[in-house]
Amino acid sequence: MTSADSPGPVAALREIGFWLERSRAQTHRVKAYRRAADVVAALSDAERATRAREHSWRELSGIGPKTAAVIEQAYAGEVPGYLAELRGDAQPIGPAGDPLRTLLRGDLHTHSDWSDGGSPIAEMMGVAAALGHEYCALTDHSPRLKIANGLSAERLLRQLDVIAELNDQLAPFRILTGIEVDILDDGTLDQRADLLERLDVVVASVHSHLRDDSATMTKRMVYAVANPNVDVLGHCTGRLVTGGRGTRPESSFDAELVFEACRKYSTAVEINSRPERRDPPGRLIELAVDMGCHFSIDTDAHAPGQLAWQGYGCERALAHGVQAETVINTWPLARLLAWTRESGE
Repeated sequence: MTSADSPGPVAALREIGFWLERSRAQTHRVKAYRRAADVVAALSDAERATRAREHSWRELSGIGPKTAAVIEQAYAGEVPGYLAELRGDAQPIGPAGDPLRTLLRGDLHTHSDWSDGGSPIAEMMGVAAALGHEYCALTDHSPRLKIANGLSAERLLRQLDVIAELNDQLAPFRILTGIEVDILDDGTLDQRADLLERLDVVVASVHSHLRDDSATMTKRMVYAVANPNVDVLGHCTGRLVTGGRGTRPESSFDAELVFEACRKYSTAVEINSRPERRDPPGRLIELAVDMGCHFSIDTDAHAPGQLAWQGYGCERALAHGVQAETVINTWPLARLLAWTRESGE
């Protein structure tokens, strides 16, 4: 992402989107550049040549003065000034976590525009590969989460075909099939068991009734963690500590019982890297370490630039005693898949 070579206009606009997302810029700013990239990408070569010759980019709907300037500079063979500025201003993410982050081989919790992410699968996974990942799991939401456009069984099956085709194009990088499946009120999972069994990675998360009493929430989570198809317990407390959605307190549950179930049933505890989550809190990471749990350090990315956020989780993991060998996404792909398949038997 930081090549000094001049990118084409579409690549330049999308890379600007990447840096803005990485820096947690306002969504409307990101969308302006990504929308402009889509507009230019949809033009024929002849149309682009005409627009470049006539300097008429701003006549196109979705292209304003700032995005037009980027396009003009890229067509002139220059690195657009705004892109160069963003590259130069980018700060390391969670530098104290670098000793662990450099050992990570992939990300096991990401979203595309098939559910509530903002970008197509191909773009998300192309960026994951460019960041140096060997693999990345696509874990769009399950059907009950309608606000997030959760995937029905039929849509999930169609997505598996798309992933298979993309894997042929992106090899040796590997897109792992997956889902972030909702933990229902009784601890069952919001997708057909036969489909969950087919997936490489299943992240199970609570998204509803987060204020249930401790006994109810504990039973619900333990039941889900014990399900043989579940590989990762996602953002276990559900808290929000900052951000545009406001704040939200932790769910109440018996963490010792839940983490003991994670240990017993080979379900990794997710360390969610999203800045507004920072989930689990430090004391619970330390408890999970003491109880012998495995971990997965994930971005929960909903946009390409957010795939760079793993440093946040790595920094917190090291600060609270997590050892690299217990983090399942430091493992080679064959070992990871052997572990997820074994836990599903």
